[in-house]
Amino acid sequence: MKREIWRNFDFWLFGAALFLSIFGIMMIQSAIAGNATLAQAVSRQPLYLIGGTVLMLIMAAIDYHYWGSLSRFIYIFAIISLLIIYVVGTVSFGSARWLDTGVIMIQPSEIVKILMIMVLADFFAKNIDKPHDLKWIFQSFLMTFGVVIWILLQPNLSTSIVIFVIWFALVWICGVPVKYLLILALVGIVLIAAAFPLLEDYQRGRIINFLFPDPEASYGDTYNVEQALITIGSGGLLGEGYGQGTQVQLRFLKVRHTDFIFSALAEEFGFVGAMTVMGLLLFLIWRCMEIGRTASDLYGSLIAYSYAAMLFFQTAVNIGVNLNVVPVSGLPLPFISYGGSSLLSSILGIGLVESVALRKGTITS
Repeated sequence: MKREIWRNFDFWLFGAALFLSIFGIMMIQSAIAGNATLAQAVSRQPLYLIGGTVLMLIMAAIDYHYWGSLSRFIYIFAIISLLIIYVVGTVSFGSARWLDTGVIMIQPSEIVKILMIMVLADFFAKNIDKPHDLKWIFQSFLMTFGVVIWILLQPNLSTSIVIFVIWFALVWICGVPVKYLLILALVGIVLIAAAFPLLEDYQRGRIINFLFPDPEASYGDTYNVEQALITIGSGGLLGEGYGQGTQVQLRFLKVRHTDFIFSALAEEFGFVGAMTVMGLLLFLIWRCMEIGRTASDLYGSLIAYSYAAMLFFQTAVNIGVNLNVVPVSGLPLPFISYGGSSLLSSILGIGLVESVALRKGTITS
């Protein structure tokens, strides 16, 4: 039986994720543009990929139903891991988000995204037969908010939004009535407006500069997005070549190995290269959707669908930031941007979806 399930391993999904991850490491090396400080920091990215690939295969080998049976413990573990940040977490740029394990730096909120996929998918699968009323929605919202509140306090608004997107995607997939979706949308708008004064100064500044750009703004207020657009435009159709982009190599483009790595690859590989990367990311999302469609049960389907929703949202927002169609958020481009925890999270999600794919067609109790 063990050998038989491995026949369902989705090599296309695995191959696309691995290719994007390796390409991401190549782009990071080019994007740091000889910066010795950054070079030392990003040198560990291949180690995250190797370790993540091993963990992905282990995750695929474990029956995903096992995580459903442990959902309560996973939920508690997620909260505890976030609380530990406030005791022994490493502070950087005014935020407490990282744990220094002595070997690697881990950002628990990135891993919590995958844990919440397990927990929320289990909740909705077990409660699918209950009336889809406001009580049903509110119960799942409270469960989600119980984790998100600790991420918001770091502060980490972008990851908090991603987890809420996962929750909303599951609510929608499970067939909530349209009238409740409209109510949720209205409540969401009100909450965003009410929370605006509570945001950090730099977060409010990003939104204000996006909505009301000042052509005479000081350096840093709109500089990054302006340089991102210039960088994308300078790539033309086929790009300037790997390691040859002037905007990147001369360091006009800032945070080019993280938030604006899409602009960097667009300059070096042009429109064709950028569309190829976007196509591969959409291919990953489509494969996850297909696995969700053919899953053996609702829990497996919800896992695959919610991970696909997470990938789509992060991809759309990151590229949207580079194109200046959404405010700067700090969300990484999946598999491409620098960030060990982000890469681990993306790869672990692939392993979880592969576990669903391996067991399609099997009868579960």
